[in-house]
Amino acid sequence: MPATRATTLKDVAAAAGVSIKTVSNVVNDHPHVRPEMRERVRAFIEQLDYRPNGMGRQLRQGRSGLVALAVPNVISPYYGELTSALVTAARRRGLTLLVEQTDADPEREREAADGFGVRMVDGLVFVPLNIPTDVLGRRRDTTPAVLIGENGEGVDLDRVTIDSVAVGDLATTHLLERGRRRIAFLGDKDAERSPVLAQRVEGYRRALRRARVRLDRELMRPTPEWERRHGYDATTALLAEHPDVDAVFAANDLLAFGAMHALRRLGRRVPEDVAVIGVDDVEESRYCAPTLSTVAIDRTSAAEQALALLAERLDGLDAAPRTLTAEHRLVVRESTGG
Repeated sequence: MPATRATTLKDVAAAAGVSIKTVSNVVNDHPHVRPEMRERVRAFIEQLDYRPNGMGRQLRQGRSGLVALAVPNVISPYYGELTSALVTAARRRGLTLLVEQTDADPEREREAADGFGVRMVDGLVFVPLNIPTDVLGRRRDTTPAVLIGENGEGVDLDRVTIDSVAVGDLATTHLLERGRRRIAFLGDKDAERSPVLAQRVEGYRRALRRARVRLDRELMRPTPEWERRHGYDATTALLAEHPDVDAVFAANDLLAFGAMHALRRLGRRVPEDVAVIGVDDVEESRYCAPTLSTVAIDRTSAAEQALALLAERLDGLDAAPRTLTAEHRLVVRESTGG
């Protein structure tokens, strides 16, 4: 006896006389749906016994209910918190997340884009850092995938991006508004610039230009990685060469923690002598001394957006890829005089 075909988004949309996108918005509880439309669609969902991402539907369709997450690392507070948010967002949709650490290695990221040679997962959430965009665009795997981060612009995939130009501009403008003029940028890696780095540097430069403050390339300090120890080393060298520096914009919070440690060791007061700001708003930034001003990236929102996009693909949505932007905001704390 043949198995009963599972109800799809397309079936509900046809019965309700609406678009597949409208049904998807109702299923994923998007706020911008008229109450009467939401009620109508839900009635047909119940009538047709549509089960979005439920385990019974997965079994009938031969799906595993598993989604792979390829992330640079889980030790970093930013990626650890993002991973936690993605696990929670996946669980709400009846999905289980399998985490793979790429260590930001371009070859390992290419393997992630190509599905690691495994066919047991229904989808992929991918946080690429160093894979070239053209390589990412040639991925051989056809598993539905969503990218998170600045990388992947122009690739034919759904994305949740971060406007790091605006992030860099916001951080630098805050320091300028605090009266700082000798503002160093920490984290200008020696290697070829990744999109996130290039964008944050552009934001830094844009804010300086707008304020008519001359860009001093000597204040753009490279670091091998964006880790605490590299922030410490770069700041120690920077102050030895340029003792007049009065502010540091660190490309992430970890570099900022290292910078503040170096400043304390050098007898510089934060923020009286040197103001410091980072990016990410990891939990440690609220409890270090002094507390760290930062540009917060809304990881919970990014995770929800990514899983909503992926859920639409798993439910059969056939439409042009979409790019959503994660929210960010300035958080002023003690390290800049807050």
